[in-house]
Amino acid sequence: MSEKKAPSVFQGFKAFLTRGNVVDLAVAVVIGAAFSGIVNSVVKGIINPVVGALGTQSLDSYSSCIKGPCTGTGASATGVRILWGSVLGSTLNFLITAAVVYFLMVLPMSRFLARQEARRKAKEGTQEVTEVTELEVLKEIRDALVAQHGSVRTRS
Repeated sequence: MSEKKAPSVFQGFKAFLTRGNVVDLAVAVVIGAAFSGIVNSVVKGIINPVVGALGTQSLDSYSSCIKGPCTGTGASATGVRILWGSVLGSTLNFLITAAVVYFLMVLPMSRFLARQEARRKAKEGTQEVTEVTELEVLKEIRDALVAQHGSVRTRS
């Protein structure tokens, strides 16, 4: 009797790495990192200056003092401050980044994929119609042959 040997740790690791989803995930992470550079450039180079022209570019200086006296900034600051400007700035940055990703990348790609799918379905629909038409022609030929040769037994 031969005993089944358990795979070694190295073999298991090799199988894990060569699975398709691990490679796909690695590619997605690398592409995502490169893509984030593009999105950050659009936000910093185009969107933030436009927002800055309408108001302020940095909301980090806005805060409220909940326990005074609140004086100074940085390490020399006294009192307890709520830095709501920083939270608001981060939230706006997230919303702007999400809008850039959606309107410049996701929406056009979705429309492109929908057009590709419609073309594929139209092409498949055309092939099905052709096949049905050929079947109908063959049936007509069969019926014509039956009519010529008299009562020949046919299968339907």
